[in-house]
Amino acid sequence: MKVTAKQTNSKSCIICGMDNDSGLKAQFYNLEDGSVGCLMQYGFYHQSFPERVHGGMISALLDELIGRALWVTEPNVYGVTTTLNVKFRKPVPYGTPLKARAVLNFNSPRGFSGVGYVYDMSGNLLAEGEAKYLKLDTTKISANADVHEEMAYLIEDSVTEIDFPETIK
Repeated sequence: MKVTAKQTNSKSCIICGMDNDSGLKAQFYNLEDGSVGCLMQYGFYHQSFPERVHGGMISALLDELIGRALWVTEPNVYGVTTTLNVKFRKPVPYGTPLKARAVLNFNSPRGFSGVGYVYDMSGNLLAEGEAKYLKLDTTKISANADVHEEMAYLIEDSVTEIDFPETIK
C-alpha cells in the first residue's frame, strides 16, 4: 500500500509522543486507499505477562489509530473517544516491529467511527478494534493547552509503502 503523506506526532502522547520516555513513538501514514497505517514497536515496559504487551497499551494504540483515520481527509479536526471495543486475537509481542491499519466507516459533522487492526510484520492479525468519536473544537478538549502546538512534530522518514493484506482486516 503506497504512503501518500506522513502525519504529525505529538510531544507527550503515550502512543505518538516523541518526548514521552515511556511512549510508543508510533509513526502514522496516510495510505492511497484512504486508510491510515502505523509502524511501531512496543518495549518491555509495555508488558503485562512476560513477552506480551499489556491489553491496555494495545487498546490505546487502536484508539489512537482509528481516531487518526479521520486525519486522512480532515487533518485539522479532532475527536474524543466515546466507545472502544477490542478483540485480542493473538499475543502481541514487545521488542519486535509491528504494523497497524485503520479506516473510517462513518463520518458526519458531529462524529465518526472506524475499525482498526494490529498485525505482525508477516500480516498475521493480532488485535482488532472498533471505536466511535465525538468531534470537538480543540478549546473544548483542553482549555489550557494548544492542541495544534502539541501535535507539531513532523518526523520525516523514507517510508513510501507498507505491506498490508489486500482487504482491511
